[in-house]
This record gives sequence, C-alpha cells and structure tokens, in this order.
Amino acid sequence: MPRHLSLDEAMAAVRSREQLRASGMTARAIGDAVVRGELRRLQRNRYVGVKLWNDLWPESRHLIEVCAAVAEMRDGDGVASHESAGVVAELPLYRHTPSAVHLLKPEARRGSSRVGLQHHADLLPAGDITVVNGIRCTTLDRTVFDLVRTLSMEAAVAVADAALRREAMRGSAYDERAAEAWRERMLQRCEAARGGRGVRQAEAAIRFADGRSESPGEAVSRLQLSRLGFRELRLQVPVSGPDGRTYRVDIGIEDVRSFYEFDGMGKYDELALASGKTVKQVVLDEKRREDWIRGATQRRFARAEAPHILTAEALGRRLAAFGITPPRR
Repeated sequence: MPRHLSLDEAMAAVRSREQLRASGMTARAIGDAVVRGELRRLQRNRYVGVKLWNDLWPESRHLIEVCAAVAEMRDGDGVASHESAGVVAELPLYRHTPSAVHLLKPEARRGSSRVGLQHHADLLPAGDITVVNGIRCTTLDRTVFDLVRTLSMEAAVAVADAALRREAMRGSAYDERAAEAWRERMLQRCEAARGGRGVRQAEAAIRFADGRSESPGEAVSRLQLSRLGFRELRLQVPVSGPDGRTYRVDIGIEDVRSFYEFDGMGKYDELALASGKTVKQVVLDEKRREDWIRGATQRRFARAEAPHILTAEALGRRLAAFGITPPRR
C-alpha cells in the first residue's frame, strides 16, 4: 500500500547533484541512473530515488517536488501556494495529481513558468504568508481558500473538511464554536472575492464542510449522499455496544434510518497495524461490530469503497443494493 511522508522525510529524500557527486557518483553515472529508472530528476540539480517515489501517495510525491523546487529557488521570493502549500499543510488532494509546483509572487509579480513550475500572479498580503520548516507558503486559511475555488467540488469538500477538523476537533470532542468561527472567517474571504473565479463553489464547500469527517472518502461520500437527496446526515454516530463500549458509525442517514461507512484502501491493514492484530482478526472484529449495530438499532447498514463514490449515481446504485433509497420529497 502507498505511504505518506512527513515534510522532514520529503526534504531528506531530495538529493542534490552535489550530494550525489559527494557520494561517489560521476556526472555520467547520475545520467545513467536516470536513464535506467533508478533516479528521477525533479529539477535541474535535484533527484529522488525511483524506488521510494513509486511507493508514495500522490500528495507525498508532490511534497518531494515542492522541496526540490524550493531548494532550487534563487530569488527566494516565491511562496508555495495552492496544491503545493496544501501538501506542506498535509491537506488531502482527492483524486488530483498536481502537474507542477505552484508559486505565488508577493505584490502580484509573476515569475516565468516552465515545465514543473507554475507561477501565479495574485495579491498576496503579508498576513497570508507563513514559513513551515523553512518553506515559505501560504497560510492554512489562504491555502484552503485557493484550493476550494480551483479543485473539483469533491476535492474542495475533502480539503474543507480536513481543515475544519484541524480547527475544531479537541481530542474526541468537536468544538462547534470554533467550527463556526472558522466558517465565518472563510466566508468573509469569499465575500471579499465576490465575482472571482470559483468563489461560488468555495462558498458552497465551506458551508457544507464538517470537521467530524475523518477522511476524504467520508467527505466525498457525504457530498454524494446530499446530491442523491439525503438531507439528514449525522457524522460519527455513537451506538452503545456490549460491555459498556461505544461504537461509532461514519454516517447516519437519518432520513431513512440507515447507517453508512466508507472503507478506504488499506483500512483493515492500518487497523491491524495499530492494534497489533492480524488482518483476519480485524475483519472478524469488524463483522461482529456491524452485526451488533444492526441488531441493536434495527437499521440498514451499507458499506462503500472508492469506486462507489466516484459519482452520486454510482453511490445510489450501491445503496440500493442494501435496500437504501432516497426519500421522496
């Protein structure tokens, strides 16, 4: 299963030509390694091992590209933005692979773009700039605003949910006041940019966002459920379990008294790793949990995976297989 890198790990993964030469590689050996597919050239003088590259999620690959581009910058006034700031901030990029490293120039001074590097000319107040581990990038609020107005609606909701979760989750508790303060702050950005590209979508994504969502798959599931006509959606619904335990279900579809859970890639592998159990034991535990919830609540229970949430229609067909259909209104 692909894995994610931290920013420190991504920085360490980028090797300069000087570092490779210092390790004993000649200029010809470096070129041969690129041709053989052992090294991947990121910038003129920056490389990464292909074995590591092939083992990463798209967000971590782009994080490496950002680190390489920043290391090659000479004027020092570029600020990582959009998707590039998003990966630095550990935001998800649902079904989106950046084609270039995105940089904003202060005071709307556009630099020259080239393959792998995209400059944007836009107003960038000093208050929208921060530094993360030496990388100048847009602040979290500015990054979210840029992403929710330029990505697909599905990716925009995943980004907004992730940012709001960071803002409002306090351990296992959800701070409604903090959530609404974030929402108001982001909507003020929308109002200030009224009429601009993507602002209408940005406003819709921000209003729809819910920080209780635990993954991009849950965020997109909720969006598709709403498109199907379900309106009463509760997140992380508690259900009393045996021996005083409490189970939580991803989404309660209250319109039709049903439950829904999204199973992402590697879910059971991750649970096994975290619990020290085998995957077989984790799957059996999950079956027992679901059986208890069905029996205790007398509700229908549907599960979906990534292919089922690509469109509202696909999710509708999946739910129908479990006897769950939108209410007539």
